[in-house]
Formats: sequence, C-alpha cells, structure tokens
Amino acid sequence: MPYKERPVEKLYWTIGEVADRLGVNTSLIRYWEKEFGSLRPRRNAKGDRHYTEKDIAQLERIHHLVKEKGFTIQGAKEALRAKEAVQTGADELKERLHQVKRKLEELRDKL
Repeated sequence: MPYKERPVEKLYWTIGEVADRLGVNTSLIRYWEKEFGSLRPRRNAKGDRHYTEKDIAQLERIHHLVKEKGFTIQGAKEALRAKEAVQTGADELKERLHQVKRKLEELRDKL
C-alpha cells in the first residue's frame, strides 16, 4: 500500500499573513488587538505575533462588523459581547440537556 502524505496544516500565522488574508494593513490588526482585549495572539521570544485559527476567526468577525456592516469599534465590542453571552447560555443549556439525558438513561436502565 503506497504511503500517502497528509497535508501539513499550519497552527500559527504571522500578522502579515493574517493581514493579507483579511485585506487590511498590519497596523489595523494591531489597533484591533488594543481595542478588543479578548484578542491575544501568542508571541515568540522576539515579540512577533502568531495567530491561531481561533484568533483569525475573531479578527474576521471584527472585520465583518467594522468594515462590512459599518459598526463603530464600540458597537462591534457590544455585538461581540452579546454573541458571547448567547453562546455561553447555549453551552450551559447544552450541558443541562446532557445531564437530563444521562438521568433518563439511568432511569431506563433501572426499569
């Protein structure tokens, strides 16, 4: 059976690569980093930023809100906070439903 190489998936991207992907300047990404405290890319010993897919997804949401939807920075912050609150509530509900399911399975097994 021939050996198939798996595609190598990157774990981290530089600020230049992220800026190219979003079509913005690196200075804008640095500015968003200061404004949106939840955006914290890793840094190497030299201080270079390294972004994960999660960081890039957050930058894409910010880009969408600010550049495409026309939100102010403050408005984008509020929209992201609201989305996080909804996600947190959904995660809590999901966990509660899993607990109920486990209890129901336990009851079924006892019968």
